[in-house]
Amino acid sequence: MKPSAKSPAIDLRPAGKLTDTVYSSLREDIYAFRLLPGDRFAENDVAERLQVSRTPVREALMRLQSQGLVRGYFRNGWEVVPIDLARFASLYELREMIEMHAIAKLCSPRVADAARKSLVKEQGRIWQVRPGKRLADGLEVAALDERFHSALVGAAGNAETDAVYRQVTDQLRIMRRLDFAYGDCIADTYIEHAAILDAVGQCDARAAGALIARHIEDSHTVVERITIERLEQVRAAAVQADMVQPPAQARRKRFG
Repeated sequence: MKPSAKSPAIDLRPAGKLTDTVYSSLREDIYAFRLLPGDRFAENDVAERLQVSRTPVREALMRLQSQGLVRGYFRNGWEVVPIDLARFASLYELREMIEMHAIAKLCSPRVADAARKSLVKEQGRIWQVRPGKRLADGLEVAALDERFHSALVGAAGNAETDAVYRQVTDQLRIMRRLDFAYGDCIADTYIEHAAILDAVGQCDARAAGALIARHIEDSHTVVERITIERLEQVRAAAVQADMVQPPAQARRKRFG
């Protein structure tokens, strides 16, 4: 549906804030599969839908491109990057390597007891709670899950490793969210995080490493299956919608 008029309230916002708003909107469209992998669109489509000029749209798309979520074609619009399961498998492997290294370092004398105890205490307030105190909202738990793993890596104290891990996290977010949005992993996440914290608190590198490796590998297996199933469901629904719409409507752009 085309907007009836441009919203002056949005256009009067500072340029940086406007770009952030467009970026967040597009990123959520991609994460929620409202924009499917392989979908093509033009800057004008986004600008019209969000009632903004093309400048913040272009800036937002450039940011998404740097994160590997979209790619631009010279004078031929933009595309949501198709999901490459082999690439995601490589990213999961890299994630596991980084977290295993962080766990080993956390459980070694190179990390002060105070830093390790602080990590366990802070994260324990979130994850080592009674079942009745656990959060039920999948996306909220997904955000906390991401912070948990980032905290483990950050506590190891290597700023360069931490920076690489943040990039890996950004690129895996679209798949990791699916596990919490469409899977049934919340209870297991609480249990497994609590066990990892116990092992780290006891400086048991072998147990903590085994727990984190199984945790990540199980997550990868589940999100890959959910990704495939979710894409099939969304595409089947789109085909069904096109079949029941009048021809003129069926030809409209996704952003129309």
